[in-house]
Amino acid sequence: MTKIGLAVLISGRGSNLQSLIDACASADFPAEIKLVICNIPSVFGIERAEKAGIPVAVIPHKDFPSRETFEQAMLDEIAKYPVDLVCQAGFMRIVTPTFISPWRGRLINIHPSLLPKFKGLHTHERAIEAGETEAGCTIHYVNEGVDEGEIILQKSVPVLPDDTPDTLAARVLEKEHIAYPEAVRLLAQNILEKQ
Repeated sequence: MTKIGLAVLISGRGSNLQSLIDACASADFPAEIKLVICNIPSVFGIERAEKAGIPVAVIPHKDFPSRETFEQAMLDEIAKYPVDLVCQAGFMRIVTPTFISPWRGRLINIHPSLLPKFKGLHTHERAIEAGETEAGCTIHYVNEGVDEGEIILQKSVPVLPDDTPDTLAARVLEKEHIAYPEAVRLLAQNILEKQ
């Protein structure tokens, strides 16, 4: 079957990357990962990609004088591969129009809250402090606003009375691992239908 190419951007342990690697291993999944880019050397996500035989580019953002020059280095790397969709999976950098513009509508992110609630960091602590009865994750398009792009899909979990940020985070993460491949499948089918 025809598959779209993915580039996955990571900054850490890569558990959402792993969920995409596992999904792509299925013959009927309409995408395959062509490249993983990581901005932090020696994180576990790099090992996950290498173990799966996926090319990895380690591009430390600290090596660049500006966000834009760092992003241009990522764009140059992605251009070497047949990529149709860029997936931010625990990529802890806010991207600028330099990176967004060429990939607008084909750049997605996963966020550990039910957007538009709790944009940014410390989502689980904030959900508990606010007395929310449910939390979850959102896959959304990336635009110039932080966590403001159009929502593709969401998965929710209940917030339990004895939840800590860690226990809530663990339950949300389980949903993330279901949601990201589901969103990629959806978008891949849309892309393939237009080709």
